[in-house]
Amino acid sequence: MDSTQKISHLALDIGGTLIKLVYFSANGDYSEESRNGCSVVHGKLCFAKFETRKIDDCLEFIRFNILHHSGVQHPNGEALDKLYVKATGGGAFKFADLFKEKLGILFDKEDEMHSLVGGVNFLLKTVPREAFTYLDGQKEFVKIDHNDLYPYLLVNIGSGVSMIKVDGDGKYERISGTSLGGGTFLGLGKLLTKCKSFDELLELSHHGNNRVIDMLVGDIYGGTDYSKIGLSSTAIASSFGKAISDGKELEDYQPEDVARSLLRMISNNIGQIAYLNALRFGLKRIFFGGFFIRGLEYTMDTISVAVHFWSRGEAKAMFLRHEGFLGALGAFTSYNNQSHNDLKPHHHTVQRAILNCSGDNLRHIPVTSNLNDSETIECSINLV
Repeated sequence: MDSTQKISHLALDIGGTLIKLVYFSANGDYSEESRNGCSVVHGKLCFAKFETRKIDDCLEFIRFNILHHSGVQHPNGEALDKLYVKATGGGAFKFADLFKEKLGILFDKEDEMHSLVGGVNFLLKTVPREAFTYLDGQKEFVKIDHNDLYPYLLVNIGSGVSMIKVDGDGKYERISGTSLGGGTFLGLGKLLTKCKSFDELLELSHHGNNRVIDMLVGDIYGGTDYSKIGLSSTAIASSFGKAISDGKELEDYQPEDVARSLLRMISNNIGQIAYLNALRFGLKRIFFGGFFIRGLEYTMDTISVAVHFWSRGEAKAMFLRHEGFLGALGAFTSYNNQSHNDLKPHHHTVQRAILNCSGDNLRHIPVTSNLNDSETIECSINLV
């Protein structure tokens, strides 16, 4: 990280599996201009993530980068003048004392659902080419009509899954959810394979074949379709169903096949439940977010196929480029409400950049800190 950068406005979303960070980094020369009596600072939004079980890595990252570059000093580990940081998620309550003790940071807690909705609305309204569809290997960006955005269904896939009907800014209702989410995938995956992390399990699933374990319609109907009800021979009739009659033990299966079947089962389930809830409220737009997806083509395609199948092509699954940082972005934008700081994204300057994890300022972070190579958002902040 460039030592000339000015860091400010840190926000965190601390979930059961991951900690997500969003922070503003001013340009190297800390470019500032006056506009209508306001100081306008140009820079970018940056993103990083850590496993919650490795929270010490997150604390080190904030200590040696965020606090250092923002000029905040903490002699003897004590806070100066109550440094408040926006935070959301269950961890904002669970780890509040830890952040206060280690960094002198006090959490200004934001509601989790409110932050999720705020983050999605911010992205859809201000960041071009944010939403896209992915089906049959084809990625297509979706043009968002700001005058016809609502209502929509937000499906946030974290450790568990929340399904939220969004009717406007600050207008939303959690209408459903499921406990079968990212935590299920990682938890069962760790029990059934030797994988220790979410990314390792995803990589393993990439090399697997779920048909070795899943019972297909063709397995029941002698290799043929069940065309009368619209089921192809390759449709999954029962996830893990072949394990019933194969006469095999767990060690007889390849772990990559187990991981693939598990990923397919959970993704299918989420896609189906999402559409049924969209149908219940007459919603045609369904946005999927959360770090369970990770931009993985197989996951997106599975969810999309489920939505397409159950809706008979009438509904489409849509995904977000900044899918995992919705809550953190919502918490970040809430600075505008209390400190009179106004975030002004540049609609025309969204660019891909990789968070530098190899600089000297990160030498205290273990290489397993699991930082995210994500997209920054060029923007400016009005200081009034």
